[in-house]
Amino acid sequence: MAKYDNILGAVGRTPVIRINKIAPDGVNLYAKVESFNPMGSVKDRLALGIIEDAERSGHLRPGQTVIEATSGNTGIGLAMVCAQKGYPLVVTMAENFSVERRKMMRFLGAQVVLTPASEKGTGMLKKAEELAEAHGWFLCRQFENEANANVHSSTTAWEIIEDFNGERLDYFVTGFGTGGTLKGISRVLKAERTDTRIVVCEPDNSVMLGSGIPQERKADGSVASSHPGFRAHLMQGWSPDFIPKLAEDVIVQGLIDGFVPVPGNAAIECSQRLAREEGIFVGISAGATLAGALEVCKGAPAGSTVLCILPDTGERYLTTPLFFDIAEHMTDNELLISQSTPSYRFDAPAPPPVADVEPPRITPEADAFIDEVLGDPDEPVVMFAFEWCEFCWSVRKMFAAVDIPYRSIDLDSAAYQDNDWGGQIRAALNARFDVKTIPQIFVSGRHIGGATETFDAFNDGDLQAILSSTSLVYNREMSVDPYSLLPTWLHPR
Repeated sequence: MAKYDNILGAVGRTPVIRINKIAPDGVNLYAKVESFNPMGSVKDRLALGIIEDAERSGHLRPGQTVIEATSGNTGIGLAMVCAQKGYPLVVTMAENFSVERRKMMRFLGAQVVLTPASEKGTGMLKKAEELAEAHGWFLCRQFENEANANVHSSTTAWEIIEDFNGERLDYFVTGFGTGGTLKGISRVLKAERTDTRIVVCEPDNSVMLGSGIPQERKADGSVASSHPGFRAHLMQGWSPDFIPKLAEDVIVQGLIDGFVPVPGNAAIECSQRLAREEGIFVGISAGATLAGALEVCKGAPAGSTVLCILPDTGERYLTTPLFFDIAEHMTDNELLISQSTPSYRFDAPAPPPVADVEPPRITPEADAFIDEVLGDPDEPVVMFAFEWCEFCWSVRKMFAAVDIPYRSIDLDSAAYQDNDWGGQIRAALNARFDVKTIPQIFVSGRHIGGATETFDAFNDGDLQAILSSTSLVYNREMSVDPYSLLPTWLHPR
């Protein structure tokens, strides 16, 4: 293992892994697994390459906002790079891409501006261009920025050459998203490994590169409109609704030796097989690339070596069709396993309780603390809570959704541990209000109740009426169903 000054040093040098159980007999099938990059995708390379090239050229100034249109992986990579280097980041993304991606970017400090799904990839691209021009932000232009391809020529391609030094490498198989991976690797392999054939995969219902139909462009090389061959497809990150300039360059330069159309169901099946048979956890685009590589294997001479790129991890596809048949709750077989032993089951009595321990003392200090907290006019909304409690977090989410400021007394936190101070407060709370559960919510000293009582009061409008008697400013226009914020494990199993 290496030692780095910061996270950016960990980008690249991803492993090549042999595919054993899925590969057909007589062919050596390998995958370069790009999920080993810090943020889990090949686009970490692109993000670092574009930002550092812009720094060297002076096109990106210290502290300047960076903006880019992305289906997710580029934005996640940029969020990592910008966080480490100190650049604000704004991402534009069509609303139909997975929710996990936008949450990851926001978690890393980026702002995500969604565009209508009906406007496809060109919509999010034009929005990024519009925002960059209006605000003077640095636009990455990943689809035509030569720095995207250059980083793959200087890193990914040479990693492959080193990994297959002295060995056969008959086919290199990849999809295309921005075209950077395809262009950067193929031009180096064509120069250094003249025996290697370059094969490009596309969705079978959305063939653009293989169609021979040129992409309409503006004078600066950027996209003018959607490609006529584009159709919506399952492979997020593959094939936007246009041919990127970098991908078109590869066609013009004659670097592609063949195309493989890949059905969406084959992409999902191969992603699942990689997980269940090889232990390699990847996304839909990786499954699609493997499906294309398996087609190449069928026609490859015996003894051939085939390498494909697996672009990203499967974790950012949890809300996509890739996981549509993966159960959230126990399956019938899992229930049978549970029922094969007598205890700790949902359909059996709970184990007998352990011997009672001495209850916390009710002290004058705890009573005085409750009086002080509930009588504070500057913080009229108070929640007695536990840090770990999911019901407490459900209430926190509701308060956040409508911008209700509140004070949280987290009885299990370190601040309340000495002499079981949190236990003393809870005992006093229970004795005074005859409550046994947490959380408990109060407004101006008035007891609202636990999570569900607070949700009911909000839905009925009673909570808003009580809040109106205080000086609190909150979002009175926001509508939210608080019951949708409860823990998912409360749903039927």
